[in-house]
Amino acid sequence: MTQIPPSARHAAMLTLLSPALRHGTGVLARLVRAGALHCVFQPLGDLRAGGVYAHEALIRGPRDTAWHTPIALLEQAQREHVLADFELFCIFTALRDWAATHPPGTAPGRLFVNISADALVLGVSIFGAKLAQAVRSMGSKARMLVLEVTEHERVTDMAMLRAAVKTVHACGIRLALDDFGDGRSSLRLWSEVKPDFVKIDKHFIHAISAHPEKLQMLQAIKGIAEMFGTQLIAEGIETREDLHALRDLDIPFGQGWLLGRPAQAPRARLDDEALAVLKDRHVAVLPHLGQTARPGILRSLPLVQAPAVSPDTSNDAVAALFHAHPTLHALPVVEGTRPIALVNRLQFMNRYATLYFREVHGRKSCLAFANPSPRVVELDCDVEQLMGILTAQDQRYLNDGYIVTDNGRYLGLGTGAQLVRAVTETRIEAARHANPLTFLPGNIPISLHIQRLLDNGTEFTACYADLNHFKPFNDYYGYWRGDQMIRLLARLATAHCDPRHDFVGHVGGDDFVLLFQSGDWLQRCENLVAEFAREALLLFDEAARQAGGIYAEDRDGVRRFFPCTTLSIGVVRIAPGALRRAEDVANLAAMSKHDAKLAASGIAVRAGPTAAAQTDPELARAA
Repeated sequence: MTQIPPSARHAAMLTLLSPALRHGTGVLARLVRAGALHCVFQPLGDLRAGGVYAHEALIRGPRDTAWHTPIALLEQAQREHVLADFELFCIFTALRDWAATHPPGTAPGRLFVNISADALVLGVSIFGAKLAQAVRSMGSKARMLVLEVTEHERVTDMAMLRAAVKTVHACGIRLALDDFGDGRSSLRLWSEVKPDFVKIDKHFIHAISAHPEKLQMLQAIKGIAEMFGTQLIAEGIETREDLHALRDLDIPFGQGWLLGRPAQAPRARLDDEALAVLKDRHVAVLPHLGQTARPGILRSLPLVQAPAVSPDTSNDAVAALFHAHPTLHALPVVEGTRPIALVNRLQFMNRYATLYFREVHGRKSCLAFANPSPRVVELDCDVEQLMGILTAQDQRYLNDGYIVTDNGRYLGLGTGAQLVRAVTETRIEAARHANPLTFLPGNIPISLHIQRLLDNGTEFTACYADLNHFKPFNDYYGYWRGDQMIRLLARLATAHCDPRHDFVGHVGGDDFVLLFQSGDWLQRCENLVAEFAREALLLFDEAARQAGGIYAEDRDGVRRFFPCTTLSIGVVRIAPGALRRAEDVANLAAMSKHDAKLAASGIAVRAGPTAAAQTDPELARAA
């Protein structure tokens, strides 16, 4: 396709639309043909550099009418059964208006536009390999276009979506996933679309500076983004405090009224108030989440108290229940007290409304139109069971929800939206005090575990592991290589411990605590010291390996030679009943660490106090 003159672009767009839009008598069809729709543009800010990274196009109808907002337009498109075609029209309207905001011959910047999965599939089916040419014909470049995939409804054909995504990527268009975390966008869609960007739903951004649970959720989403290699965009930034927190959390991009409101023309810079926050060098004081993880994920969720029906309940009776309870998303089918099936409201009522359904099936059992394999979870279920619902190939469970039981007895229903948030919150709570670099338990979980060992009268071995000559290494090679070495120690320490019996915690910096109940703790420590010495060498350059170390400044600023980094482990054996406080164990292990730094083997074992020392002052002083 060649470049289309601006005056002819609207006519060209109309030729691509379905007959329902080209010739329909509905309000939306008339607005489309009249050219009464236009786009405004809201900036997306680069929270690191403080500039405008891109703009999002937002469709608008005639001002001062009921059709001005995008929600009203999309709802009308659904009523006229032209939603996918209308979305394509919106994209080309955005490209047309975007090109018009720039002088002829100049390259418009990056533009984000919304599109549902079904509309994306439709667009690819129309243009195929000529998709990039179609974008160029509207005055833009494919590589500067970002399609934000939204889920107005559940994706109807994942295989077709995968094929469409492949075509979109091939022509240079980038993809984003919109409103992640709102209960509709799923982890599976993230993995299928493989987006370059993911927009975090504004629910998690609003007042993040004051809500520690939202902060923890965002950190969890960051972990997923790092795994997928995805850039994050925080939506709905409205306050200085939230922007400050997001900047310090190193969220790369943001969008919201504080950065800039939608306008007819693109923005050259962010609003002054936002720029002032981004340039402020003070570090935000982030909220602290001080409680431990709650034990029962479902016990804290409000269940839907849906009335149960029996296998003998007729379809007419089910329809009557749905009419009587308009907010119910489903009804459980229960045999005695045991749930055996689930009736989805939308699917059932769609069938019930078809011609002759009542006459043929009205008095028959509702089981014929129920899901015979619903997801049933116990009240005290493991969070991993609920994670399986989110990532399962069959995503109908997010629409149907799930049945909650207590010892097999029906209690109520849960919804997919509840599930997304509950699983995210619970997984965050489970790792609430994890070290942010290694994700190993931090000081509080370490102390709690030691206290449990003491309270249970368990014999165990407490080890304090520390790196030798780490500061010179970190100063010489930089913090990035230093972080690699700390993560190396975390990985090896975990590998050399038995997860069934031993505990690994990260105090901070290069200090780690290992709590062994394994009888072969000494052999494990020796193997850990030896393997770390071998693998740590790979983080030095060849010259340093040949020399056996590096020249760097010591703590007094004097330049001297430091050997390659090795590991020291101070060990203290704790007898049952010998100590009562976790603090005392930590102090003894720290003292033993200093001994280990002087030991040729890198391991020093200090005898802990005996149980008798608790009652005999002389024995306590000797210990």
